[in-house]
Amino acid sequence: MLSRTADNLYWVARYVERADYLARILEVTMRLTALPLAYVGSTNEWDSAVATAGCGNGFFSHYSEANEDTVREFLAFSAANTSSIRNCIELARTNARAVRTALTSEMWEVINDSWLTLKKFGKGPTSREEFMRFLRFVQETSLRFDGSAYRTMLRTDAYWFFRLGLNIERADNTARILDTKYHLLLPEDTHIGGPLDYYQWAAILRSVSALTSYHWVYRESLKPWLIADLLILNPKMPRSLASCYDNLVIDCDALAEAYGRQGTSQRKARGIRTRLANSRMTEIFQNGLHEFITEFISNNNELGSAISRQYLM
Repeated sequence: MLSRTADNLYWVARYVERADYLARILEVTMRLTALPLAYVGSTNEWDSAVATAGCGNGFFSHYSEANEDTVREFLAFSAANTSSIRNCIELARTNARAVRTALTSEMWEVINDSWLTLKKFGKGPTSREEFMRFLRFVQETSLRFDGSAYRTMLRTDAYWFFRLGLNIERADNTARILDTKYHLLLPEDTHIGGPLDYYQWAAILRSVSALTSYHWVYRESLKPWLIADLLILNPKMPRSLASCYDNLVIDCDALAEAYGRQGTSQRKARGIRTRLANSRMTEIFQNGLHEFITEFISNNNELGSAISRQYLM
């Protein structure tokens, strides 16, 4: 396969996954801001939404304040934000069109239909209810696209490059959500375990579709160390870091077998998975969750660079 084709497939998956992630952030933020002030206090959830999306510098270069109108516009529809939902779907469609023959007809129909539907929204929905429907449309697009790939693509190098992009992006997103909660979201003067803390943790779990799974696994009230355990170390949780890296090792090894050669990508993926497998939540908390996640994000980015150097250039 041409490296350019592999690169397009890799980034199609990343852009669709990123659009889904942004839609989840915005949906959770909308739900939190709809709670009574007695529960959420004086925190600005819109600030935390921008921080979680990782585009604070870009946002504040265009806006002086993070509020519902500015954050919704910037994260969902702004042409100035290269990672807005609109731009992610358009870039995914552009990459998909470049490798149209490498995709199944079902995959192309999903991404092309979503792009056509996106154009109908214009500059964005005017009401909260319509905006929530838009966010559900984005999430359903991601589910349909991922599902059509899983059910219709041949298990060849095209499929493995697609899965690499999806799992690299998903791991990065899960890590950033957790890091934002610990480092930025909860105010210093707020009692840990209070109403604000509870609703923010529930929001974090909802943002990765893990609230029900949490109760199935632990059968306890929400506890920070158990939530971190679920989203970092539990391989049964599809969006956990451990699950993403189990899949990344499989993807990298499948490519190595297809091309008859291993390289930096395979070694890097196995190294990160081994570290996750050998980690314990008590040790992570003792050494600092923020430091652990910061190092993980850096390692995840290094794996992405290694994949690019090995296969996509």
